[in-house]
Amino acid sequence: MQTGVQIKIAEPAELSGLASLFDGYRQFYGMESDLAGAQAFLSERMRRGDSVILVAKEQEGLSVGFVQLYPAFSSVRMAPIFILNDLYVDQDWRGRGIGERLMEAARRHAVQSGNIALELATEKTNERAQRLYEKLGYSRDRTFYHYALDL
Repeated sequence: MQTGVQIKIAEPAELSGLASLFDGYRQFYGMESDLAGAQAFLSERMRRGDSVILVAKEQEGLSVGFVQLYPAFSSVRMAPIFILNDLYVDQDWRGRGIGERLMEAARRHAVQSGNIALELATEKTNERAQRLYEKLGYSRDRTFYHYALDL
C-alpha cells in the first residue's frame, strides 16, 4: 500500500485537480474529454451538497484518485444508503493500493454517516474493478435486475 497518500473529504479549493481526475474517469468510460464540464459538474455537486467526494492526495498535494458517493435511501429497509458512483485512480498511480484505500475510506465514511449499505455498478468488462470489489466483500446482485431509462 502507498503510505505517502492521504485520503480526505474534498474541498472546493481542490476542484481543479479533481476535475482533471473526473475528466479522466469519464474518458475511461468512453466519453469525450470536457474539462470545463467536469469542473462545473463537480463544483455544482459540492455547492449543493449532492455528493461526498473523497480524494487521495500524494505528499506534495497532487490529487491522484477519488471516489464519489451519492446519498440515497432503501425504502424496503427504511434506511439511508450511499451509491458509490465513481471510483478512479490516475493511470500513473495504479497498482499501489490507492483504489482499495479509497474504497475502505468510503466504507468508513458510510458507516460513520449512519448508512446501512454501499451500492455500486460497473461495466461488465471492467474485470479489474470487479476483482477489487469482490476482494473487499462486495457481492454481485443475483436477486434484482437493474434497469435504466435514458431521458
